[in-house]
Amino acid sequence: MPAKQNNKCDSVALSMGRRAGVGLHLTSLPCEYGIGDIGDCATTFVDTLVEMGMGVWQFLPLGPTAYGDSPYQPLSAFAGNANLIGLKPLRRLGLLQASELAPLRELPRDFVDYGRLIPLKRVLLAKAAERFSERKGNGLVTEYEDFLHRASDRWLDDYALFRVLKTVHGERPWPEWDKGYERREQAALSGAREAFRKQIERICFIQFLFDRQWQALKSYATERNVCLFGDMPIYIALDSADAWAHPELLLLDRDGKPSHVAGVPPDYFSEDGQLWGNPLYDWAYHEQSGFKWWIERTRHAAQQAHLVRIDHFRGFESFWSVPYGAETAKDGRWVPGPGDALFMALEQTLGKLPIVAEDLGVITPEVDALREDHGIPGMVVLQFEVGDPEFDFDSIEVNSVCYTGTHDNDTTAGWFRGNGDDTRTPEEIESTRATTLERTGGTAGTIHQDMIRLAFSSRSTIAVAPMQDFLGLGSVARLNRPGTTANNWRWRMQYGDLGAELAAAIREQVHATSRIPGKRLDSAA
Repeated sequence: MPAKQNNKCDSVALSMGRRAGVGLHLTSLPCEYGIGDIGDCATTFVDTLVEMGMGVWQFLPLGPTAYGDSPYQPLSAFAGNANLIGLKPLRRLGLLQASELAPLRELPRDFVDYGRLIPLKRVLLAKAAERFSERKGNGLVTEYEDFLHRASDRWLDDYALFRVLKTVHGERPWPEWDKGYERREQAALSGAREAFRKQIERICFIQFLFDRQWQALKSYATERNVCLFGDMPIYIALDSADAWAHPELLLLDRDGKPSHVAGVPPDYFSEDGQLWGNPLYDWAYHEQSGFKWWIERTRHAAQQAHLVRIDHFRGFESFWSVPYGAETAKDGRWVPGPGDALFMALEQTLGKLPIVAEDLGVITPEVDALREDHGIPGMVVLQFEVGDPEFDFDSIEVNSVCYTGTHDNDTTAGWFRGNGDDTRTPEEIESTRATTLERTGGTAGTIHQDMIRLAFSSRSTIAVAPMQDFLGLGSVARLNRPGTTANNWRWRMQYGDLGAELAAAIREQVHATSRIPGKRLDSAA
């Protein structure tokens, strides 16, 4: 293993210069077809960000969702969420007709109705794939073949077959499939590839459409000097193509059952802790393989975004292991993670890592040392800090990202008021209000603006606020409630929410805190 690089105060985030950003997942974009998309809706939002003076757009993981519609439980660590594919670009390619999009216009615009959206969009994407198959001379063939060459052996073949077999088995998790498929017996897989050839080709083409639109979006954002700030969950789902195709990556028995699962101990969000249920990695295997899978995964994430937040960075130093079948995360224990070995392997192959560490929760000196030794920016979430009289605002590191709140927090207005889901006591809420007002010098009516101003005035290289905070929305606009599975990931921004006057006020605040992006992204790395 090579000597450890000393990247202290030398990160991709720092090289971009001082910037301000918006946190808004793709699903939440205003769009007329039931959900935000990576086509016209996304490029229009990039233009909006430029008008606001913003240099960063942070969003959540892009993988195909299943359980609870959560982007943190994707069916693949490499595939894209087909529900995010823009439909207008498919019309321009002649793969869809305007009249065929009419049913999607009847869907709600203020939230995502996944139950109605998914089957409607699935039908449309299948039509697009069928028309491509019928019209192989439409100019996409060379691009499509190049995509297959790049992706098939790495992840696409396994993902497409996994999705087909999952449908054949009534969408049940792969450990419940027929044994021949569950255990990847070659005769069974070869038979499935032949029997379901058309379905597999359709899935591959739809993934091509996602990749094509995403790369166009990234190029457009780069041209406009807007950093795309992605998100990579530390764990993969048990019911995923990755776990099915490569069970050796995980601590699973022969039947695909984990002995222990992931989570975190009791914290700000839950008195019982958070029981995520993801299988744990076999870190000994990963180290023996030179962390090959992690290198490919990180490379893929870095190709999609200019900067990537790694969720639950703490788990790389040591992770919370909960016995499988436990009802809560209380009875877990800390187990050592891969630590330096993983990041040294990544740096040796990929160079300077374009990552930010989600270093929230129970953070020890060892976790801080791991992050600092590799020059990785950490996070500061003001909702967690400003209510503490001992919090030293001036001690915030330059090599960090400062937030008002994240997708897991209530909106700033909702957090300030408190609500029925709050784990704080009424006395703690009142104390937090008083301390926050004193620290910001603001008022209860302008607290969302005051907290954004505080974040922007921090020493952090990047400062981000969720779009809900810019709009001053309350708890009704909260995107996710950790530890719950119902009614999350549904909120959507509306056309007209961000008027010219508000955009101008935000731009003025960005200017006042010297966060107008200067250095171009193509020369920042």
